[in-house]
Amino acid sequence: PALLLLDEPSLGLAPKVTAELFEVLGRVKAEERTSMVLVEQNAALALELADTAYLLEAGRTVLSGPAAELRTDDAVRRSYLGY
Repeated sequence: PALLLLDEPSLGLAPKVTAELFEVLGRVKAEERTSMVLVEQNAALALELADTAYLLEAGRTVLSGPAAELRTDDAVRRSYLGY
């Protein structure tokens, strides 16, 4: 497909299975050049896979930008990534 829509793909999965799933999604993105819209509460995994990220709180966008920048933003790390 040209586009995958993924709503909480890690929900209910064991951590090992989640890691394997995101590894496959990363390969699909890179090798097949498939675009993805991903809704995921595991911000660390989502930011690793994403090119662009939108952080939502109560249905409103509170921050957006390149995922690599958001991953290194101190406020994002403290609030969403837990370190």
